[in-house]
Amino acid sequence: MGTTKKKRELSFKEYTEGILCGNRSILSQAITLVESTLPKHSELAQKIINHCLPHTGKSIRIGITGIPGVGKSTFIETFGLYLTGEEKRTVAVLAIDPTSELSKGSILGDKVRMEKLSLDQNAFIRPSPTSGSLGGVAQSTRETILLCEAAGFNTVIVETVGVGQSEIAVDSMVDFFLLLLLAGAGDEIQGMKRGIMEMADTVAITKADGDNISRAQRARKEFENAIHLFPHKESGWVPEVTTCSSLANKGIKEIWKTVIKHQDLIEKSGILQHKRQEQTKRWMHEAILYGLKKSFYSNEDINKTVLELEKKVIEGEKSPFTAANELLAKYFKNIS
Repeated sequence: MGTTKKKRELSFKEYTEGILCGNRSILSQAITLVESTLPKHSELAQKIINHCLPHTGKSIRIGITGIPGVGKSTFIETFGLYLTGEEKRTVAVLAIDPTSELSKGSILGDKVRMEKLSLDQNAFIRPSPTSGSLGGVAQSTRETILLCEAAGFNTVIVETVGVGQSEIAVDSMVDFFLLLLLAGAGDEIQGMKRGIMEMADTVAITKADGDNISRAQRARKEFENAIHLFPHKESGWVPEVTTCSSLANKGIKEIWKTVIKHQDLIEKSGILQHKRQEQTKRWMHEAILYGLKKSFYSNEDINKTVLELEKKVIEGEKSPFTAANELLAKYFKNIS
């Protein structure tokens, strides 16, 4: 049996030069470094990101979410192909999938479903790591955005695969948030989390083709009525509701026009710069919290004590707050 040849590790210079030249293979390897939990990889990844930082921030960052079955992958592929074709843009598609540990990396299936887009030389699709931790996945996605921008991608699409918290994470890293929904709006408004609706800059009713067109139009009217009840956005932007069909390629161009209109508004008003500054500040604080949590739970001594105190909390011998304070005191004593 032949031995597998170990892949040569690239130098810092090879990474940075490769990324800035738009080398896809090197970009992929750099993202793998970002996703790695090994300290030596993390250290090199941070050096690479800091070097690339002056070349970032020039893309339009779009977040896309939607309930299961809404046709997200089909929409992203059609939208991405429109951007690389008609608009001559370069597109990176990233995913936030905190559920992937349970679903065994369902986003990889999305990559297969986006077959045409994945073969497009002006597009790059990157599945999220299957860490199952929203904090870790969100942090690596934020760093991946910066690397993709440094590699020359002028449109970054961040897809959320999970539900709830992952939408909030996506909203904290994009300029424009697109919510995809299906017709049958009455019930969906009841079931849709109000917070996600409030985050949306545009709501698109998908699969508006064939017999579904009239249902999609009714859903559009219902959502237009609902969206006016939400608080106004700081930018003065009024969220739009539209219909689209990825299969019939209808409404795709209009959604892009809306993205551009929104980007122009927030750029000219200075809101884009302010929003991104606030986002980067938030990223820093979230990275601190994620790092502390990771350090806390990777401490063997703490893990043993956690199990003991959990038992006492469950049995009512100790309050959760007392137990937490004891654990924190022990942790800080251990690291001091």
